[in-house]
Amino acid sequence: MIRLLIDADACPVKDEIYKVADRHRVPVTLVSNSYFRFPRGGLIELQVVSDGFDAADDWIAENAGPKTVVVTADILLAQRCLDANATVLGSNGKPFTDASIGNAVATRGIMADLRSSVGSKGDGPAAGAGHMGGPAPFSKADRSRFLQALHDVIERLKRGG
Repeated sequence: MIRLLIDADACPVKDEIYKVADRHRVPVTLVSNSYFRFPRGGLIELQVVSDGFDAADDWIAENAGPKTVVVTADILLAQRCLDANATVLGSNGKPFTDASIGNAVATRGIMADLRSSVGSKGDGPAAGAGHMGGPAPFSKADRSRFLQALHDVIERLKRGG
């Protein structure tokens, strides 16, 4: 049975997930460190885990498998879920794959190094650069791309792909 596991604490596409899951009659588990409001009834449940470091990630990775679609923006969690043969989508609709995850992990490491050098004594390679920015604001196009990607993934899994 296909199911969705959602890294829910910072997920910007929960409403889109509910819509696609309802259309396909696929159960959704929202995994979070704390309770939040979600649509009652139907196939949506909330799994609240401890507030320990990576507790939500650990729960998701331990419950991921071949018929699971994981939605997360966390690259390291994506890698763990791919290792469990799950299908992984970013909240922007872009899939994480075995072919792309290595580059994503490497880029994450480089960016972490840059952030730490800027935040240290101000004498790193980006000294004086100030705030390095973050992801672009989430757009309607991102939501649309996510909706289509999630629909396509579920259809593929239904066909046994």
